[in-house]
Amino acid sequence: MNTAEGKTKVNMGNRCCDYRYLLLLAAVPFIYIQMRLFTAQSEYADRLADSIESENQCTRQTRLFIDQISQQQGQILALEEERKHQDKECGQLRALVQDLERKGIKKMVGDLQVPAAAVVVMACNRADYLERTIKSILKYQIPVASRYPLFISQDGSDSLVKKKALSYDQLTYMQHLDYEPVHTERPGELIAYYKIARHYKWALDKLFYEHKFDKVIILEDDMEIAPDFFDYFEAGAALLDRDKSIMVISSWNDNGQKQFVHDPYTLYRSDFFPGLGWMLSISMWDELSPKWPKAYWDDWLRLKENHRGRQFIRPEVCRTYNFGEHGSSMGQFFKQYLEPIRLNDVQVDWKSMDLSFLEEDKYVKYFAELLKKATPMHGADAALKAHNIEGDVRVFYRDQSDFEYIARQFGIFEEWKDGVPRTAYKGVVVFRYHPPRRVFLVGPDSLQQFGIR
Repeated sequence: MNTAEGKTKVNMGNRCCDYRYLLLLAAVPFIYIQMRLFTAQSEYADRLADSIESENQCTRQTRLFIDQISQQQGQILALEEERKHQDKECGQLRALVQDLERKGIKKMVGDLQVPAAAVVVMACNRADYLERTIKSILKYQIPVASRYPLFISQDGSDSLVKKKALSYDQLTYMQHLDYEPVHTERPGELIAYYKIARHYKWALDKLFYEHKFDKVIILEDDMEIAPDFFDYFEAGAALLDRDKSIMVISSWNDNGQKQFVHDPYTLYRSDFFPGLGWMLSISMWDELSPKWPKAYWDDWLRLKENHRGRQFIRPEVCRTYNFGEHGSSMGQFFKQYLEPIRLNDVQVDWKSMDLSFLEEDKYVKYFAELLKKATPMHGADAALKAHNIEGDVRVFYRDQSDFEYIARQFGIFEEWKDGVPRTAYKGVVVFRYHPPRRVFLVGPDSLQQFGIR
């Protein structure tokens, strides 16, 4: 090998080394860049995963906040409704306080004039009826106003009734505003009976628990009262206090039509709640208020499970007259039983009368003596036979259908409630027939209950 050829080979070898070196130099940055790219991609992937997790957490928290906000909005709405309700109650209380102050009730209490009973007229939407009722009450109430403060309790917002009530300075106005929906228990029932029951409970709770009355006399907005109405209830209150077997004092007799009554001094005990002008005490309301019915409160009071063997005092001659032909009961029985009622017009001096005979133990004996003196009568044509017998008579009935048949002959109420005929005492219904004769309709086990053989 010559020298030139060797040099050439050496030069070529050097060039290859230079190329390799250059390639190596180029590879180093490339590898570095690739490593940086890989590192950046890994960091980006981690950050992306963290971002996704953060987003998911934010979404969960957002949903949680939305749920909490929805709950709080519901609570806010409920609180707002409660606030509105309380505002209405406060408004009514403020109006009542102002009314009491205006009418001198504060002075009455300050002068230690303790009321015997509150008198409340239950009203709704009959302004003309209410005016007639108020005038009748004020005719006899003004001289005893400190003993019998008068209240009008209106159910609803009839403007004419409210205006009429507020036009009298001698009374205190209360308004029951009930916006709760009514759900009847049976199809076809009238909502009115449910609203009436709610109103009665509200008004009696107000008078007993807020105004602290010991007794309340309940009237309706279609009634007139007798001249001795307040004296009658004054005497009845004393009976109510000392005889706990008496549940209510009533001014009404279901068989009080003109042809069936005679003596305005005569009183009876009855197992049938009469209603239509009645007085009860706070101790009785403490028992009744917690279980007050949703509707048909008067028939509810006639259930044996509620009067629990206690009786009601009623007069022979009514101390109230019901002129309400139009109302929630659609004038039921009005022409036949209500319109002919005799309203007492005699000023009885109840303070001078001894009513102790009406106490339970004494009254059983008293009534038994009346029954014993009555002439027994059997068979058909009871009314005709009774007409031809001098003095009191007793007519026996076997069961409800037999009672209804006999009652139709005389023209008295045929209706029963929970096994008790209207006005009955231990199964005996008493009324006048061609006065002063008494007729006693006697149940199958009545004589046994009185110890009569």
